[in-house]
Order: sequence, then structure tokens, then C-alpha cells
Amino acid sequence: MFDSYFNESILARAIDSKKIAVKFYNPRDYTKDKHKRVDDKTYGGGPGMVMQAEPIIKAVSSIKQRVSRKKKSKLKVLITAAGGKKFTNTLATKYTTYTDIIIICGRYEGIDTRVRKALRAEEISIGDYILTGGELPAMVMVDTISRQIDGVLGKSESIEENRTSSHEMYTRPETITYDKKNYSVPKVLLSGDHKKIDEWRSK
Repeated sequence: MFDSYFNESILARAIDSKKIAVKFYNPRDYTKDKHKRVDDKTYGGGPGMVMQAEPIIKAVSSIKQRVSRKKKSKLKVLITAAGGKKFTNTLATKYTTYTDIIIICGRYEGIDTRVRKALRAEEISIGDYILTGGELPAMVMVDTISRQIDGVLGKSESIEENRTSSHEMYTRPETITYDKKNYSVPKVLLSGDHKKIDEWRSK
């Protein structure tokens, strides 16, 4: 899932130019169970399975050892969780202050709560809805955080926070016709008056 997304466009260029690095760790590689099992039934009853704490904690401990060898490393551990703190652009910018971010992807009914407690991890949600796994939220977070890093977008002006922007965008031609009705570009955008354009965009 991740390969198809990270091997395209801006993120692929950012990885190739070493602006960012993305690595994957499989909890199954950190279990002693001969079947490489990483989930079990939930205590107290209920449907579905829960991801076990030990394989995840061992995986993160292994990553932490590697990170600690780097000079001036600063690590953040996140868990994708529907009940977590809402992910925002402001939060993404804050995360760029870390040299390394571990994102633990939730699966099944969730992750044993002791993972969050033991690793002092922060639970993050990308929205008020439920997904079948934490892979999509992790991709969203990597994308959003990466574009805040200098050089990833090429020009700092491409970052919305650095310019006056609007969700309304227009390009050529000036007028299009659909269902016998004309739709034209707002005249202010054709005026060349950048002050008025910025005022229009800020509204």
C-alpha cells in the first residue's frame, strides 16, 4: 500500500533527494510465536482481535536503538487511533521539529493500550470516521508533515501557510460554458492588482 503512494510524484522526489526517509517495520518480525501472530482476543470479551503489545514494543525499541546512534536525534512516537488527537496542519508543522517519527498503524479492533502507556506515544486521528486500518492515516500524516520540510515542495511559496491562498482556483480559459450557462473567472483575478487579489483570496 505504501510503496504505490510513496513511489510517486513529490514524495518520491523527496525520498530520492534524501529530504525525507521512509522505512517499514513489521511487528511479525518481533514475535517469538512460530506462526508470527501479533493479535489476540480482547480481555473482557467483545468482537474482533486486538494487536498485542509485546511485538510492537519490541519493534519500537529496535528502532529507538538505531535512532539513538545518530547525533542530535529527537524522536516522536505516534499511534493512529480513531479516538486520538485531531491531526492538523499546525500539528504537522510541529512534528517537523523531530528528526525521527515512528507511526504505529492500528489494525483490527485496535492496539493494546499498554503500547501507548509504555512508549508514551501520542494517539492521532485524521478525522471523525473509522477506517479498517491505520495505513491511510499514516500516509496522510507522512504527506502532510513532509510538505512542511524545506525543499520538499521546491518553493516555500507552494506551502499554503506562506502565502495568501483560497480554496477557489481558476485557470484558462476565462469563460467556460456548461448547460447553456457561462461561468467566468472573477474580474479581480484578471486585474493585475495584487493587493486586491490578496484581499479577495483572504476572504
